[in-house]
Amino acid sequence: MLKPHIHQSNSLKTLPRLHNPLFHGRGRAALPLNSRPCSFRKTRKQVRATSVSANSTVKEVATTDTDQKSSISVKAIVRVKRTIGAFLTHIGIDKGLDDIKDLLGKTLLIELVSSELDPKTGLEKSTIEAFAHRVGKEDDDVKYEADFEVPLDFGKVGAVFVENEHRKEMFLDDIVIHGFPHGPVTISCGSWVHSKRDNPQKRVFFANKCHLPSETPDGLKRLREEELMHLRGSGHGERKRQDRIYAYDVYNDLGDPDKDPELQRPVLGGKDHPYPRRCRTGRPRCTQDPLSERRNGGHFNVPRDECFSEIKQLTFSAKTVSSLMRCLVPSIQTTMAAHKEKGFKYFTSIDLLFSEGISLPPLKREGLWQALLPRLVKAITDGGEDVLRFETPDTMNRDKFFWFRDEEFARQTLAGLNPYSIRLVTEWPLKSKLDPEIYGPAESAITTEMIEHQIGAFMTVHEAVKQKKLFILDYHDILLPFVKKVRELEGTTLYGSRTLFYLNADDTLRPLAIELTRPPLDGKPQWKQAFTASWDSTACWLWRLAKAHVLAHDSGYHQLVSHWLRTHCATEPYIIATNRQLSVMHPIYRLLHPHFRYTMEINALARESLINANGIIETSFTPGKYSMGLCSAAYDLQWRFDLEALPADLINRGMAVEDPTAPHGLRLAIKDYPFANDGLLLWDAIKEWVTDYVNHYFPNAELVESDQELQSWWTEIRTVGHGDKKDEPWWPVLKTPQNLIDILATMIWVSSGHHAAVNFGQYVYAGYFPNRPTIARIKMPTEDPTEEDWEFFLRKPEAVLLRCFPSRLQATTIMAVLDVLSNHSPDEEYLGEKMEAVWGENPVIKAAFERFNGRLKAIEGIIDERNGNMSLKNRSGAGIVPYELLKPVSEPGVTGMGVPNSISI
Repeated sequence: MLKPHIHQSNSLKTLPRLHNPLFHGRGRAALPLNSRPCSFRKTRKQVRATSVSANSTVKEVATTDTDQKSSISVKAIVRVKRTIGAFLTHIGIDKGLDDIKDLLGKTLLIELVSSELDPKTGLEKSTIEAFAHRVGKEDDDVKYEADFEVPLDFGKVGAVFVENEHRKEMFLDDIVIHGFPHGPVTISCGSWVHSKRDNPQKRVFFANKCHLPSETPDGLKRLREEELMHLRGSGHGERKRQDRIYAYDVYNDLGDPDKDPELQRPVLGGKDHPYPRRCRTGRPRCTQDPLSERRNGGHFNVPRDECFSEIKQLTFSAKTVSSLMRCLVPSIQTTMAAHKEKGFKYFTSIDLLFSEGISLPPLKREGLWQALLPRLVKAITDGGEDVLRFETPDTMNRDKFFWFRDEEFARQTLAGLNPYSIRLVTEWPLKSKLDPEIYGPAESAITTEMIEHQIGAFMTVHEAVKQKKLFILDYHDILLPFVKKVRELEGTTLYGSRTLFYLNADDTLRPLAIELTRPPLDGKPQWKQAFTASWDSTACWLWRLAKAHVLAHDSGYHQLVSHWLRTHCATEPYIIATNRQLSVMHPIYRLLHPHFRYTMEINALARESLINANGIIETSFTPGKYSMGLCSAAYDLQWRFDLEALPADLINRGMAVEDPTAPHGLRLAIKDYPFANDGLLLWDAIKEWVTDYVNHYFPNAELVESDQELQSWWTEIRTVGHGDKKDEPWWPVLKTPQNLIDILATMIWVSSGHHAAVNFGQYVYAGYFPNRPTIARIKMPTEDPTEEDWEFFLRKPEAVLLRCFPSRLQATTIMAVLDVLSNHSPDEEYLGEKMEAVWGENPVIKAAFERFNGRLKAIEGIIDERNGNMSLKNRSGAGIVPYELLKPVSEPGVTGMGVPNSISI
C-alpha cells in the first residue's frame, strides 16, 4: 500500500503587486495576483535575543552569525464544504486527478500575509506559503491542514492567499491558524474558490478583525483598495459563472422579443419608467429590441458567492423554487392546456384540490416529483401516478367559511398578508388627485349620506374623521391610469377602488363601503358605483363581487409593491453597493452581510419566471402584461427610503403618531394592530443592536464623515442604485453615528421583519384562493349590463362570483407558487439567532449580540402571550389564526411564522 507523499513548502514569497484592476474577481473572495517565482530571504549575520510564551513552539534564541532566524510553528486548519455540484459533476478523469492531488498533499496552496510593512524597506513583507493536505471529513466538511514556520518578526497574519489546485471549484468555509502566542487567527471565507485552470489568479481572504479604512494595517492597505477595484469590474463584457463582479444595470431582461414580438416589455429604470437597479449580467442585446438583453435560455447569472443552489446544506430553497418554476408549473400548464380559461363550476370543485388533487404527467425519473416537491406532490401507489394535492391552509382548517366573512376581510388588513396598505382617512369628502379631464370627475361615489346611514347612530362622518375612526384601502389613483390598457387584455378587467372601514369600540374594523371606478372608455363616460353590505340579497351578492375585485387589487399590490418592490427589488442596490464600496474588513460590511444572504439569487429566479413577460405574475394577476409597469409607477409615486423604517411608515399612513410617553415612542391609531405591535418589538430590538454596534466602531461624527468607503457606499446607493430618485430631498444625510444607525436599521428591518410579514403567510392566507383572488376576470354585473348578463346574475349569482375568480390554471399555479414561497428551508438563518464569527471575537460586539438574541427570545414569549389574550380580537378568537408572522424563529416548512435574516425566498 502506497503511503501518501506529503509535499510541504515553507518558503518566504514576495508579496506580488496586483495588476489590471479591472480584472474579473471578487476580492473578499478573489484577488488577481501575478504568479511569480518565490524569492527567499537570506539570513543576515546578526546576534538577536528573543523571548516568547513558554507554550509556543519556537525555534529560538541567542543566535550567532551562523544561526537561523528564530520562528514559530503554526498549523492552518482549512474547512471545505462538500457540495452537490462536486458530487454530481466531479466524476471521471477530473475526479481521479483531484484525488491524486489530495494524495500528494497539493490541494490548496496557502500563503500567509503579514499585516505589517518591513520596517527597514517600508515595503510589504514576503508571504509564507505551504500546501494544505487533506486529513479527513467532519460532518459535511472536508478538512485540510498546512504547517508553517513563521518568523517571529513576521507580525500578525492579516490575510491569506489561496490557490485551488483542483480542477473544479470548491466552497471554502473558513481557515483557522493555530499556534500563535496571542491565540488562533480565524479567517471566515464562505466563498467559492475557482480552479487555477479556470483563472490563474489567486484569491485573498482577510482575517476576521474589523478595520475602518483609516485604521487599516499598513501591510493590508493596498490589498484592501485593490480588492474593491476588482469587485467593481470594468462595466464591460458578459459575466461568467465564476465571476464575482458587482455592477448596476436596468431591468432590461424581463421581455423576450426575439422569441415573440408580443413578449417585448419596456425597460424599467430611467426617466420613462423609474426603477431600482439590478446587478449587471452583460448579455448580448436582442435583435428585435436593442434596448433589451437576451434571456439566454432563462438562466440569469449572479456573482458566484450570491448563488446558493449547490451547497449541500443550503440547497432547499433554490432547488425547490427552481423545480417549481422549471418543472411543476409547465406540467400544470400541460395538464390543463385544454381548459386554460375554464373556471371552477362549484365551490366543492375548489375543495377537491385539497382532497383529491390533480394528476401530473410522468417524469422520466420515477419518484422525482416527490424528491423535489414532497409537500405538494403525492405518489399514488396503486396507479403509479403523481398527484398535485395541496395541504389545507390553517385558516381553512380553523374556519371553512373564514373567507366569506366581512369581519375577517377587515381583520386581515391589520393582521393578514398585506398590513402595509390600510391608512387613516384625514380628509372628507374623498377625492381623486388625477386629472378630471382624462379620468372623469374626481369626487368619490362614497357619500356622506351613505356612511352616516351606517354610523349615524354613533356620530357624523366629520366627527368620525376628527376622532380617527375612518380607515381606507385606497387603490383608486394608482390603478385608474392602467384600467384602459388592462381592459384591452383578454380574461381580465380592472377598476380603481376604495374601501372604507369604521373603527369599532373594541378596535375591530367594520367595512362600510367599496367604490369601483372605470374612467371614460371607448366613448363611454366615467362609470363608478359604491357598494355596501346589505340585508337585501341582490345588494349582498353585489357586495361580495365588489369585495372580490378589491381583494384582487390588494393581492396584486401586495405582490408587486409591498413584497417585490419594497423588499426584494429595493434591497438589491444595497447589496451591490455594499460589495463594491465596503471592504470585507469594514465593520458595516460585516454587520450587513448576513442580511443579504441569497437575495440576488432569488431575485434572479424571479426575473426568470415570476415577473417576466408571460410569467406567473402576468398570467395570473389582474394587471397582466402591465404588472411591472404598475410596479414602476408605485416606485415613482410612493417609494421613499426615509419612509421604509417601520415607525416612519406607520406615521406616514396615519396609523401612529409620535408620543414619547407611549411604548416605542408611538401611539397607534388602532391599539390592536397586530403587525404594528409585533413589528415595533422587532424594530426596537434591531435598532438597539445596531446602535450598540455602530457606537462601538463610530464613537464620534468625525469617523463617519471621514470614512471614504462608507460615504462612497451611501452616495452610490442614492445616485446609482436608486439613481432615478437621486435628486429627491428626502434622502437621509450621512454625517453622524445616529444617521448611520437609522439607515442601517431600516435596511435590516426591510430584509427581515418587513419581508417576513408579507411573505411567510402567503399560503396561510391565500392558499385558499377565494380569500385572496389574484385576478378578477369579469366586470361588475351593474356596469353597462346586457339584459342577458343581468338575468344570469339574478338567477345564478354564485356562478358569476366563480367566473370572477381565477381560472383553474391560474388558481392551481398560484397555489403551488405560494406554497413554495411560504416555506422555510432547513438551513434558514433567523434574525439574531447565529453569531457571526467576527462578532464573537470582539467582547463588546459579542455582548451586544447576546443582548439582541435575548430580546428576540423575549419577543417570542410576548407574542404568544398576546395571541392568548382574548381581548385582542384582531389576533385571537373562534376560528382565528393567531398572528405569528413576526415570531422570530420557526421550524422548517410552511409555518406562518419566523423572521429570517435575509430575503432568501
